[in-house]
Amino acid sequence: MKASRIAAAAAVAGTAVLTLSAPAFAHVSVQPEGTAAKGGYAVVDFKVPNERDDSSTTEVEVTFPADHPLASVMPEPLAGWKVKVTKSKLDKPLTLHGEKIDEAVTKVTWTADGKGIEPGYFQKFPLSVGALPEDTDQLVFKAIQTYSDKEVVRWIEVPQEGQAEPENPAPVLELSAATGDHHGASTAEDASDKSEGKAGGKNETTAADEDAKGGSDTTARVLGVVGIVIGVAGVAYGVLAGRRRTA
Repeated sequence: MKASRIAAAAAVAGTAVLTLSAPAFAHVSVQPEGTAAKGGYAVVDFKVPNERDDSSTTEVEVTFPADHPLASVMPEPLAGWKVKVTKSKLDKPLTLHGEKIDEAVTKVTWTADGKGIEPGYFQKFPLSVGALPEDTDQLVFKAIQTYSDKEVVRWIEVPQEGQAEPENPAPVLELSAATGDHHGASTAEDASDKSEGKAGGKNETTAADEDAKGGSDTTARVLGVVGIVIGVAGVAYGVLAGRRRTA
């Protein structure tokens, strides 16, 4: 009986590890290409996964933070997508390169004029942005994802430090310390060069299993395999012990 209980416990432990190693729920995120330094410029990618099995993502809308407006926002051309940049007047003008700026980008919308993001794939939407603010460590963007069946998913919940991640978190761009030249690692010119070097701006839709390259997923897989081995070993031990008692 003791051997059987040990085997059962091991099997349960293996199942628990497998459950914990399941991939995290994918959501819209934003990451810089290189660094996003305070006071400088950067090229950032909004990564949008398709989470549905029977419909495609046909529109992505990203709203920019009103408390830290960005005067310069330049989208990169993407085959299969139309882009619209919306600007609004600022209550308090900005000073950029010695010039007064009285309006800033408040929203960027990408609309598919082809298949969009099909099930099992994700898409990166690059933007050259700046100048990044110097008085905050992060920028929060709110995103709205629309599917071909008219379903709308709002990625607008602001993550709070010390609390569990919300169900629909808003994309958050972490800012690094200001660089000496105050221009960061990427500029608007970098975005243009990068765009020209992408085989005529072909669509960069990529298989969703790209996420498996992350170190956290590798660790989770290792833990899952260890759990399976422990569970199988426990079951085998219990079976052998039972046979010995029967003999």
